[in-house]
Amino acid sequence: MFSRLARPQSALRAVSSFSPLSQTPSSALPRFQSRSIHRLPQLQHDAYYKENGVPEFMSPDAFDFAWTQYQTFLIQKLNGLTQDTVDADAKPGELLVKYSRRSEMASLFNYASMAHNNHFFFNCLSPTPTRIPTAFAATITETCSSVESLKLDFLATANAMFGPGFVWLAKNLDSQGLMHIFCTYNAGSPYPAAHSRQQPVDMNTHSPEAPLGNQFAGSMGAHAPGQKTMAPGALDVQPILCVNTWEHAWMMDYGIAGKEEYLERWWDRINWDVVFDNYNAVGQKAQQKDFRLRA
Repeated sequence: MFSRLARPQSALRAVSSFSPLSQTPSSALPRFQSRSIHRLPQLQHDAYYKENGVPEFMSPDAFDFAWTQYQTFLIQKLNGLTQDTVDADAKPGELLVKYSRRSEMASLFNYASMAHNNHFFFNCLSPTPTRIPTAFAATITETCSSVESLKLDFLATANAMFGPGFVWLAKNLDSQGLMHIFCTYNAGSPYPAAHSRQQPVDMNTHSPEAPLGNQFAGSMGAHAPGQKTMAPGALDVQPILCVNTWEHAWMMDYGIAGKEEYLERWWDRINWDVVFDNYNAVGQKAQQKDFRLRA
C-alpha cells in the first residue's frame, strides 16, 4: 500500500517545481519573478511533526505528504496565479471570499480555499491528547447534549461523506453560541461571505434542481453573480474546527478501508485549547474573514 501511494509524491514535487504560468523550471526564471509572497505557514509543533508525525494519528511520511508537500504545492500555485497582481500579498482567507462568485477565477479560489482549509485542519491538531476546557465542555453539553454526542454526530457525518472535503464545527453568530456540523466538498468554503462556493453537498450526485435549501450552493457561472452575501435562509456561522476527509490525508496510514479509524484517532489529537480560542474569537457578525489563520 505504501509503495503504491508514495508514487504521487514525486509527481507532486515535479509539479510544484514549475511555474504554473510558464511551465518553466523556477530556477530558470528571472529573480524578480520567482519571489514568494505566500509562504508555507509554521504550525505550532511543526519541527516535532516533521520528525515524529502526529503520534498515534499520522506517520511522519503521511504528515510530510498531507501537510509539507501538499500545502507547499498549494502555496506555490497561489504565488503563480497572483504574482505581480494586487492579490500578491492577500491572505488565502481573503482570496477565497473575493473570488467565490467569480467563475473565471475558479482556479484561484480553489487553491486559496484548499490552502486555508488544510491549514485550519492541521492548526487544530495536538501531538498529545488535550482536555476540553471546562467552560467549553459546558457549552458543548448545552448545545449538543454531551461531548460524546458531538463526537458521534461529527464522526458519523465525516465517515458518511462519499468524496473528498472537510467537515466543520461552526459557531452560530445569531443564536448565542449554538454550534453546527456541516460538510464542504472539494475546496468548498465554510464562510457565509463565500457561500456561493460552500459546496455543502456532492454536486456530482445531486441535481442543481433538487430541493436542497440553497440549491445553487457550490454552483458557478450564471447562478453565482446574482447571489447575495447571505443566501436567503442561510445561517451566519464561523468555523472553529474541521477534519480533512480527502483521501491523501488518511489512506497512506490507514488503507482504503481505514477512514473510520483515521477519524477516531483524529478526535484524540484535537487541540481543544485552539478550538476554544477559535470559539471565543468568533465575535461580531461583520467578521466574515479568516479570523485565526494568517497564512
